[in-house]
Amino acid sequence: MEFSDVLDARFSCRGFRAEEVPDETLAQLFALAQRTPSWCNTQPWQVHLVSGPAIKRFSTELTEHVLAHPQSADLEMPSGYTGVYAERRRESGYGLYEAVGVARDDKLARGAQALLNYTFFGAPHVAVITTDREQGTYGAIDCGGYVATLTHAATSLGLGSIAQAAIAMYSDKVRDFLDLPEDRLVVCAVSLGYVDPEHPANGFRTSRAQVDDVVVHVRD
Repeated sequence: MEFSDVLDARFSCRGFRAEEVPDETLAQLFALAQRTPSWCNTQPWQVHLVSGPAIKRFSTELTEHVLAHPQSADLEMPSGYTGVYAERRRESGYGLYEAVGVARDDKLARGAQALLNYTFFGAPHVAVITTDREQGTYGAIDCGGYVATLTHAATSLGLGSIAQAAIAMYSDKVRDFLDLPEDRLVVCAVSLGYVDPEHPANGFRTSRAQVDDVVVHVRD
């Protein structure tokens, strides 16, 4: 695939087929992602790839924790969404709800849809991305670059993916399950697998702002 084709094809997959991705494909995927540029080449990301029986345990324990405990994130979460950011977030949410047949005012169904984050939308693999505490903000930024490379590399290999900050909102449980040391901060998860083309959640796409809305070209 041409790079522009990869960019066009990638989307956040919320419905996966059950079969696992072969080990050789996973190895190729993470080898590609490892080429991500980083601040001073620190490469602060580490990945815990959870598969097989472990992902079922992770999903069960994480869902139970979410239902019974308050959020506890390692990184600062957004303090709010206003202006264009609120508009984009609202458009994305409403598009998803429409695709899966959830009414905008059905809070129960919306909550159930949100809980699917913690079952990884049925994906057979989930990669938990952590950063080095000492690297601070730029370590997290580098991990964002890694996530972008990983998700686009997945598309190039015929895989679906979705980056999930929702998992990081319960970093305490993620830390406990993976036995993470204190110098690692949970950034997000990326669920991986083969796309289920019949799943209704995979039928919608988010929009993108126009280039002129985000690029300020300073010449003088």
